[in-house]
Amino acid sequence: MPSTNIRVLPENVVNKIAAGEVVERPASVLKELMENALDAGGTRIDIEIAAGGRKLVAISDNGSGMDRDNALLAIERHATSKIGDVDDIEHINTLGFRGEALAAIASVSRFRLTSAREGDDAATEVMISGGKIQDVREIGGPSGTRIEVRDLFFNVPARRKFLRSQQTELTHIRSAFMFQALAHPEVGMSLSVDGRVLHRLAPGGEDAIADRVRDLFGEDYLAQLRPVDFEAEGVRVQGYTGLPSFSRADRTEQYVFVNGRATSAPLLGYAIRTGYHSLLPRDRHAVLVLFITVDPEAVDVNVHPTKKEVRFRRPSEVRDGVIGALQKALAIEAPAPMTFDGGAAPEGASIPHVAVPELQLAINDLPPARAFRYPRIPIQTAEGHPVAVMDQPFGPGGMVAPGEPAVDAAAAGAAAEGGTPAAPWSWCRVLGQVGALYVVLEIEDGMVLMDPHAAHERVLYEKFMQKFTDGGIATQSLLVPDTVELSATDANLVRRHSEVLQRMGVGIADFGGDSFVIDAVPAFLASVKPAQLLAEIVRELELGGASRARGKLNEDAIIQASCKAAVKSRDALTLDEIEQLVIDLAGTRMPYTCPHGRPTLIYTSYHELNRKFGREH
Repeated sequence: MPSTNIRVLPENVVNKIAAGEVVERPASVLKELMENALDAGGTRIDIEIAAGGRKLVAISDNGSGMDRDNALLAIERHATSKIGDVDDIEHINTLGFRGEALAAIASVSRFRLTSAREGDDAATEVMISGGKIQDVREIGGPSGTRIEVRDLFFNVPARRKFLRSQQTELTHIRSAFMFQALAHPEVGMSLSVDGRVLHRLAPGGEDAIADRVRDLFGEDYLAQLRPVDFEAEGVRVQGYTGLPSFSRADRTEQYVFVNGRATSAPLLGYAIRTGYHSLLPRDRHAVLVLFITVDPEAVDVNVHPTKKEVRFRRPSEVRDGVIGALQKALAIEAPAPMTFDGGAAPEGASIPHVAVPELQLAINDLPPARAFRYPRIPIQTAEGHPVAVMDQPFGPGGMVAPGEPAVDAAAAGAAAEGGTPAAPWSWCRVLGQVGALYVVLEIEDGMVLMDPHAAHERVLYEKFMQKFTDGGIATQSLLVPDTVELSATDANLVRRHSEVLQRMGVGIADFGGDSFVIDAVPAFLASVKPAQLLAEIVRELELGGASRARGKLNEDAIIQASCKAAVKSRDALTLDEIEQLVIDLAGTRMPYTCPHGRPTLIYTSYHELNRKFGREH
């Protein structure tokens, strides 16, 4: 039996235990050191990695630096310049604050710190091995700080054995670097691996976030993102979010920052899923770079030793802010209705927007491809005034007539200055159907495949939602009222929100205990079992509050109605029907996915086609 006597653990044992919490792998070392460099005010950070971080993780910055006394204090546990007393924990505005990282890292590595303040005659060098100071001396060096971490876990063999392959550890390092590089686009950074420079990032300019995303992922990647800028209830959300067609199978490309800190919270994951509700399938995830700014006193970062997770003091405001920001960024206004003959509609004239009819599908052979004049699309100029893309004059074969400009000069200028068309394309022509299903379109910079069923679903869904919003909820009484038994927790939720349920069209009365009687349901949900309906509403009440439950209920019902009413796969369409569907789809708020989240359009640019055919120069 082990001894039952209580004793204070030796300092070296305490440090190794702390290291187990803070230092999981080389990427953890990089994260902690980069946060220290950023807190020190560094505007340039250079990183060197060797052997996947096992042999070396080194970081140099041009920050404020330290003198000899502060350099020695920095490697002590719970020594920090970022907080002074307990009240400071309530409004932390730095990335680090615990004062544990350097001591923990130095206890499980061969550690070298060199630092100097601007104007110092010499720099201070501190050498540590396994937590024990080996040497302290003055050397020459620039202002700022350089830290080298060698042979990580050399004195903790059990931990070293759990490190993965060099390639796996390097993947984690690159991910940690990516998060910090995105979080602080105003700081220049570089990453070298085994003597090879992988990233050399200049400080961002006027639009620093876009510059950093472009530098890390490329121009094509940025083109698939939409800007986010939203503020409400003291919550500011900025950044970029991806079109639904640009989704991923996992969340690895969701970069979320709270007050400049790369972090996460279950609340944020829920808000992102809700923001993309009806835009993405369940197994797909959005690509985004989001910066959430709140009052430091409204967020608790002192939750996890590695600061991986935060808690919000007013979570509903943050949740609603993120949802509102995503929905605003993904909303696409309908184009102005125009005629097909190239002329603008007279001012004040009303041109009916014809809905897709109940299609007569007796025609099997599609007519030959013809030029299709798409209505003019508003483009925002730099001053915010809309101008119009000109209808395209087509020559033989549907090509732009020689000598004619592709777009109006003012519109082209607006687009060059960052204006975004309100529709997925400024002109197109229908080429036909393939596989008796998919519609092929040519647009100004590539080709598009359209799924008519998914496209029609999106058109009908938005029309139904608009009618529902305008007209309210019709209820239908049940012939035989249904009794539903709930858990105690769910029953309390239902009682608290009984008025909301009534406004949603659910006739419900307390039957005693945890039982309820339902005698009416929304008319468009008459086919749903009352018990199933109430369970769904309760789940949404628990996750997102009353307003979300109502919206989710309505959306799900209308999604199903849209699916039933839309044209079916394998339906052959006439060219006129396809053209009308293309126009109606381009006029929706979100033309890229159906309400279930499946894509309506698959786009291939000429650049991509040239690359595949080896025609790039």
